[in-house]
Amino acid sequence: MAEITASMVKELREKTDAPMMECKKALTEAAGDLAKAEEILRVKLGSKASKAASRVTAEGIVGTWIAADGKLAAMVEVNCETDFVAKNDDFLALAASLAELVASRNPADVAALSALELGGQTVEQVRTALVGKIGENMSIRRFVRIEAKGAVASYVHGGSKIGVLVDIVGGDEGLGKDLAMHIAASKPKALTAAEVPAELVETERRIAAEKAAESGKPANIVEKMVEGAAQKFLKEVTLLGQPFVKDDKLTIEALLKQRGASVAQFALYIVGEGIEKKVSDFAAEVAAQAAAAQK
Repeated sequence: MAEITASMVKELREKTDAPMMECKKALTEAAGDLAKAEEILRVKLGSKASKAASRVTAEGIVGTWIAADGKLAAMVEVNCETDFVAKNDDFLALAASLAELVASRNPADVAALSALELGGQTVEQVRTALVGKIGENMSIRRFVRIEAKGAVASYVHGGSKIGVLVDIVGGDEGLGKDLAMHIAASKPKALTAAEVPAELVETERRIAAEKAAESGKPANIVEKMVEGAAQKFLKEVTLLGQPFVKDDKLTIEALLKQRGASVAQFALYIVGEGIEKKVSDFAAEVAAQAAAAQK
C-alpha cells in the first residue's frame, strides 16, 4: 500500500478544496494516485469544486445572531466570488447558521469554527459541499462574539454588505438602533481616541507635517497645525467624537450623556473590506486565449 504523505494531502486539498480527511481517504482509495484521487473527490463533492479554491472571494454577506434578551450576539463574514451567489438561499442560510454557532459554541478562531458540527457534518464539510453545488469558491473570513455588559443592538445594511453590533449600557431600544445605524453610516474605527491604532495616527501626523511644511510658516505654528490635524482625524474616526448623523450639533458622546447611556463596545463589518479584488480585462483575456490557440 502506497504511503500517503502530508505533502500529498496538501497538494490534493489545494487542487480540490476538499477537507483534509476527505483528501486522505481519497488518496488511500486511489493508492496514492493524485489524479485518480481528484476524480474520486469530484464524484463525491461535485466537479465544480476542483477549480474554485484559487478564485478570489471578495463578495459575500454578514450574518448576525442575537439572543432575545440582547445579552449575547455574534456576527460572521462569509465571502464568495460574485454578488449573485451572495443572494443564494443556501449561502444566506449558511451565514445565519454560522453566526448562531459562533454564539453558542464560542470557537477560538475560524479554524475552530470550521471543525464544529453543523447538521451532522463539520462546518468545513458543509462549506465544501456548497462550493461543489454552487460552483463558486466561498470562505469564512472572520467573526465576532459579544457577551454584552448592557444589551446588543444590531443593524444590517445594503443587502447584508455592512453589519453592526453595538453593546449599549442604559438607554433604550430606539437609541440602540440609532447608534447601530450611525456606525454603519459613519464607519468609526474605534470607540475612543485611545483605541485608534498608533500607526494610523502617525500616518496622519506625517501627512499633516508634510502639508504644513509647505506653508513656510514658523516651526511652532507648524507643530500646532500638525496637532490640530491629528485631533481632527481622531474625532472623525472615533465613535464618541463623531457628530450624530441625525443631529450634527450633537456628538455621540454628548448624545449618550444626554440619554444616560454608554457604549461598552461595537463591531463593524464591511464585506470584502481590505480584500484585493481581481479586475479582469475581458478583451485581453480573449486575445490571450486566441494567441494560445494559434500556437
